[in-house]
Amino acid sequence: MPDPALKQTPLHDEHVGLGGKMVPYAGFSMPVQYPTGMLKEHQAVRNDAGLFDVSHMGEFEIRGPQALDLVQHLLTNDASRLQVGQAQYTVLTNTDGTILDDCILYRFDDHYMVVVNAGNLTKDRAWFEAASRGFEVEFADRSEAIGLLALQGPKAQAILSRLTDLDLDGIKFYHFADGTVAGVEAVISRTGYTGEDGFELYVPAAEAPQLWRELLSVGEDDGLIPAGLGARDSLRLEVGYPLYGNDLDERHTPLEAGLGWVVKLDKGPFMGRDALLRQKEEGLREKLAGFVLTQKGFPRQGYEIRYQGEPAGEVTSGVLSHSTGQGVGLGYVAIEATRPDTEIEIVIRDRPVPARVVRPPFYKEGSLRR
Repeated sequence: MPDPALKQTPLHDEHVGLGGKMVPYAGFSMPVQYPTGMLKEHQAVRNDAGLFDVSHMGEFEIRGPQALDLVQHLLTNDASRLQVGQAQYTVLTNTDGTILDDCILYRFDDHYMVVVNAGNLTKDRAWFEAASRGFEVEFADRSEAIGLLALQGPKAQAILSRLTDLDLDGIKFYHFADGTVAGVEAVISRTGYTGEDGFELYVPAAEAPQLWRELLSVGEDDGLIPAGLGARDSLRLEVGYPLYGNDLDERHTPLEAGLGWVVKLDKGPFMGRDALLRQKEEGLREKLAGFVLTQKGFPRQGYEIRYQGEPAGEVTSGVLSHSTGQGVGLGYVAIEATRPDTEIEIVIRDRPVPARVVRPPFYKEGSLRR
């Protein structure tokens, strides 16, 4: 029986009908895998295509004459650089400069849309609402009205092109366009979280099931299959993308998380800027680093990391990479241990396993066109 305490996405019945193994995730009932299994779902995205339900993500709309001022105040990246039809990866920080969430900001002709992580939706909404009171803006949480599908893989464009007349070649990486897919009005973006080419389809929640079925039907001959949370996690980790709650949290700043490239300290005042300036001037004491095991092993979240035989941090995300056959992961370590090729150890079942610090991505053969 479904847990009444868990929310359901508009595609919940589709997952159950396909035999999806449903698990609690960020307050939602979500498929971790289907009868095909995580390995085949992972391989389908790497070689053909996979279809993900990411409707649990949150979407905020900000309108009004000071919409840009608000997003500039709250987010670390420089939204003034965005053109209409362009998206931007960014970070929501608190007054101490630590990470409340990592987000994607979309610029439309008359508003901005901020896509936030499901587990942070309530916290983020309260943060935005409180800040909005000081600006001439209209803030709306559109999360429940929007269904979100992610079509990922080297064959994603060929599959999607059968259901839309939109020029998909014209949608470059981190850009988007309005269009129609299988008769459903959609915002079609090209960001991705797998290292493969692909598209995100923002549609009215009630029409998401129809679009899900249409995509699986037209993509069947190309090897398209539904993919769950398990494959999504292994795919994103292979290319070194951080996950909030694992690799990003309120204890670390974006500078420590290796996200300094989305922190524009020269854009003017924003929430947490002073703290980040101080940290940059004083120097980092620890930083998120990638590593590859040099012997067989499966690194998992929480495992101890050692440097020169001493505790130096812990694994925040780890996996036995399906694509490379190596154990790979991320973890915060002392700054002196973050240089590429530094030798470290991951303690697996009380046994130190040798590893080497590397700069992600761990898997470099993805089809993503930047």
